[in-house]
Formats: sequence, C-alpha cells, structure tokens
Amino acid sequence: MQTSNILETIKMIDEECLDIRTITMGISLLDCADADIHVSCRKVEEKICRLAKDLVKVGDDISREYGIPVVNKRISVTPISMLAAASGGDPVEYALTLERCAQKLGVNFIGGYSALVQKGYASGDQTLIESIPRALNATEHVCASVNVGSTKAGINMDAVRQMGQIIRKCSEMSADNNCIGAAKLVVFCNAPEDNPFMAGAFHGVGEADCVINVGVSGPGVVRAVLAKASKHATMDELADLIKRTAFKITRMGQMVGKEAGKRLGVPFGIVDLSLAPTPAVGDSVAYILEEMGLETCGAYGTTACLAMLNDAVKKGGVMATSHVGGLSGAFIPVSEDAGMIHAASCGCLTLEKLEAMTAVCSVGLDMIVVPGDTSADILSGIIADEAAIGMVNTKTTAVRLIPAIGKKVGDVLDFGGLLGSGPVMPVNQEKNSVFVNRGGRIPAPLQALKN
Repeated sequence: MQTSNILETIKMIDEECLDIRTITMGISLLDCADADIHVSCRKVEEKICRLAKDLVKVGDDISREYGIPVVNKRISVTPISMLAAASGGDPVEYALTLERCAQKLGVNFIGGYSALVQKGYASGDQTLIESIPRALNATEHVCASVNVGSTKAGINMDAVRQMGQIIRKCSEMSADNNCIGAAKLVVFCNAPEDNPFMAGAFHGVGEADCVINVGVSGPGVVRAVLAKASKHATMDELADLIKRTAFKITRMGQMVGKEAGKRLGVPFGIVDLSLAPTPAVGDSVAYILEEMGLETCGAYGTTACLAMLNDAVKKGGVMATSHVGGLSGAFIPVSEDAGMIHAASCGCLTLEKLEAMTAVCSVGLDMIVVPGDTSADILSGIIADEAAIGMVNTKTTAVRLIPAIGKKVGDVLDFGGLLGSGPVMPVNQEKNSVFVNRGGRIPAPLQALKN
C-alpha cells in the first residue's frame, strides 16, 4: 500500500467516523430442532456458544492490530419459528436461550427471533409472532423480524394486520423502558437471508452452516469527500467521487471479514455496502444529501439525491468485492442519524417524504417514533404501504415503528447509545380499518413472472 493511502485511511477513521459497524456470525440451527423444546434449547445454546466463543475476542484483536474500529459483534440465527414448529411449547424459551448466549459471549445483539410468512403461516409461525412482545420484553439483546411480503409471493395482509397489533404490544410492554421492545422489531418485505445489521438479521436456510458477514459504516467519509468538492461540480462528478470512496470503504470491510473468518475457522460470507449512520455529529446520511446542495434533508430534490447516492455506493462497492449481500445501500433511520433528527424536528422531513425516499434507499421506514395513541390499524397501513413499495420495485423494504406510549407530536423519545433519540413525528390519523381487516393476500405483481 502507498503511504498516502494509509494516511488517508487513518484520517477516515480518526476524523470522519469510519468504522466496521458490525461483524455478524450467522449460525444455522436446523440441526438443533427437536420434538422436546428443552432438548432443542440445550442444543441451540451448545452450538452458538461453541461456534461464537471467540467472536468478540477476534473482533477486538483485529481492531487493535489494524487500528480499525470494529464497533459491534453480533450473531444471527435460523428463524426460530422453524425450531418452534418442530418442538412446540412456548417460543419464549428460545428467546431466553438466545439471551443467555448473548450474555455469555458478550455480543451486542443476537437476531433471528423471526418468522417468514409472506405467503402464509406455517406451523410455528403464529405462535412465535404472538410471543414477540413477551420475548423482547424479557430479553435485552434479542432482536425479532417478520417477513410479510415479497415480489414473488405478494403481501400477506393477515400478517400485516397482526404486525400492527404486535408493534403496539411491544411498545406497551416496554413503555417504562422507552418502548425499546418496538425498536428491536422489524417488519420486512423481500427480507435478505444474509443481512448483518440489526434488528432484522437472521440466518437464511440457503446459507452455509456458519459464516461471517460484515457491515461497514462510512457516511462521514462520503460527506467529507463531497464537502471538499466544488459547489459547481456536476452530479455525475459527485457520483464518481462517491464511487471511489465506496470502493475504499468496501475493501476495508472485505479485509476485516476475511481475516475474522480465517481466525474463527468459518467462511467469509458477504460485505453489506450500506452506509449506516449513527447519532454522532458528521456520521449522517442526511448530511451527505445536504452536501449535494439541499438546505435541509427533506427539501425537494432529496429523493433524487438519495437515489444517486445509493446507486453510486453500490457501483463502487461491487468493484471492491465479489461478495456483496445484505441490504447494500443507504440507511435512513431517523433516530440514529443526526441530520435526519434535525430535519424531522424542524418539520422539513415528514413521514410521507420518508416513504418516498424508501423507494430508492436500501431499507425503509426505520426507527421512526410515532405518537403513543397511534392505533394498530394505522401502523398496519404504514406497513402495507411500505411492503407494496418493496414488492413492486423488487427491493427490500422494512418498517421499524416505535409508538411512544404517553408521548405526543413534538416530544422526544431517547433510547441512548447507537439507537439515539427521535422526535415524535405526526401521523395521518384518517381511519383505514376496513382495508386493514379485509385480510387475505395482495397478489404478486407482474414483475414476479420472470421464469
């Protein structure tokens, strides 16, 4: 490596918030299924603790040796509904088992308390979904997700209706802890099987027995590059700058992933190209968009800027690694992004504008705090709209809504740490109960017929 490249990387880390957001070990639990739930839980705990016993140490060692911050070490597992189908019993037993594993191993989060119901409920799905509020309230490190739609299958409206109710219950049960339960639950359309980011990570059935996936964070680096560009630079010139920067960020992520896999004795899986922001000043996707010429994120032109950013990040990233996966794009979580928080607080960024932005970003309506009296039907309607965007555009979309129990528009819900704080955003309160309660399935679009 040239000295100039080394110094540039050091500056990215020291001044521009560049880090490896997470190394996530994906573990298959299919061989832990058993007709006795207690036997199954013992198998789960043994396998996770055996394979991930050195995960935190390896992450810390790499961070120390290479000078690259590795912020989170996480685990994702096979959707627990599949184990619950074989064992029966109360699925919360699995959640408590996962929590014990997280505490023993010292990981930040463990994801996979999940169900995939885009085309209907299989055995174990209903029971697991109904248990999510209890499971998330009884654990600190466990995350849950439910996939309610896909381009191939359409949208399961029975599951959409149910998830509005589940989100409300999660907030109500954790109301004395800033409604944190809802912040650990994601509702997906087209959920990827190799996503390293929480709360939506799970280990898909098509994955290897154990892999290492990496998520890189670089909004601050991209913003710094654009800040140095001429105010007269054209958009295609800015796109070239972003591509070159994304290439460098991704190469670092691949290096860490391969090294972690080698030391742990498991295959390297993918690098997720997503730009994942934090509440830290400067480490913001919104600030990148503002560097392109917007006074505040949410102004007209925001969706166009985000589309260009997302495309440029992917083009630069795929040149740096042959193993791209996960969500790969730009995250726009309101409570985790200082620029988004500001834009939402001043009223420039609305829920409707965020929905438009999700048509071109990598995820969806993420970490959005809504009034505590928002009904389950309205939450379900928001989920349905977002799932429709993902279904029709053949992309992943997700919803992570937090009804702030006891709070109203203008109040702030503070989670602390990586989850940050979010202003309570206004929500259209027009009734949609008849639509939500129709149930059934929205058929797959014509785009699904590709065979």
